[in-house]
Amino acid sequence: MGHSRQVLVFDADDTLWENNVLFERVIEDFLDWLAHPTLDRRELRTVLDDIERANTVTHGYGTQSLLRSLADCVERLRSRPATDREHEEIKELAAALVDHQVELIPGVAETLTALGERHDLLLLTKGDPEEQQRKIDMSELAHHFREIGIVPEKNEATYRRLIRSHGLTPATSWMIGNSPRSDILPARRAGMNAVFIPNQHTWVLEHDELDHSDEQVLHLETFTELTRHF
Repeated sequence: MGHSRQVLVFDADDTLWENNVLFERVIEDFLDWLAHPTLDRRELRTVLDDIERANTVTHGYGTQSLLRSLADCVERLRSRPATDREHEEIKELAAALVDHQVELIPGVAETLTALGERHDLLLLTKGDPEEQQRKIDMSELAHHFREIGIVPEKNEATYRRLIRSHGLTPATSWMIGNSPRSDILPARRAGMNAVFIPNQHTWVLEHDELDHSDEQVLHLETFTELTRHF
């Protein structure tokens, strides 16, 4: 690939810093709290996944969307709305999401520094604008990026808008992320190249099948490997 100047567009959550592992801890605590008399944890998680899938369409992503989904899960399983006390207990379970400090994935800061010396770096993240901006600020990574975009969803139309608004040449532009559904597949449909860096904690709703014969998708194991290719 060489090191000719290219545009590298980075995902944020679970690419630059750990994110979904925190949500998973909250969900595990929630399932313990539910203590359902007949459904096991796998069955409860299936119910919650279905609720989250529907809620993200209407209410987006992030902590508030998760809180809504947890309360909706209580309503579905107990055939009544969650009580005020239950809402408070759910908020207490999720308090760590608000208070948690951003934990960068190893080597991210150093790798961005090196890549920024020879490429143009952009950041594209989805979710609640205030919540995502808080994480960006706490990460202290903003200075690495020429532009930062926070969008409600990342689909093919999002990437086509990105290409138009920044005057990108798709053949020399790369979307780098951990999510097949939001980072890799829609970027490829828009004509961009992509780099897939898996994260073991990637949210189940971000999973999708990748075409391993697609030569315009680079598969890496770690973030630091980017400097070998760009």
